[in-house]
Amino acid sequence: MMSDNEVTQVTVERVIEAPVDAVFDILSNPERHQRLDGSGFIRGVDHADRIQKVGQVFTMNMAGDHMGGDYQTDNHVTGYAKDKLLAWKTTPAGTEPPGWEWVWELESLGPGETLVRHTHDWSKVTDKKLLEQVGFPLVSRDQLEDTLGRLAAEAAS
Repeated sequence: MMSDNEVTQVTVERVIEAPVDAVFDILSNPERHQRLDGSGFIRGVDHADRIQKVGQVFTMNMAGDHMGGDYQTDNHVTGYAKDKLLAWKTTPAGTEPPGWEWVWELESLGPGETLVRHTHDWSKVTDKKLLEQVGFPLVSRDQLEDTLGRLAAEAAS
């Protein structure tokens, strides 16, 4: 059992007033991720196709003090189920993923409502130095909540 100071994931959820396929359409398009980003790290897409299967990689332009300024990430798709699940592990471009993952789970509550659960999971990060350097969670619960708010606004427009 884990004690409180060993939490290795943060999950937020929200009901979005939009059909599940519309929400999935936004999340599976990396071009739209910058507008959803409550952390402010994402600067735009370097190269990316719509997410359609596990094993795809999309690359984002990022900026953050935790990485000393501008950097790029490769995002390795680890979970995909149309209108239900999207997940990817993020890593500095050109390196193997160290173990943290972003998970989106969608559940249709009817024709115009979708329950969205968003998880930042770093339970598979084993590099102690990295854990100290990055200071997980990299993105706070408030920032994740903000991301869901942005998603709701995107879905409504």
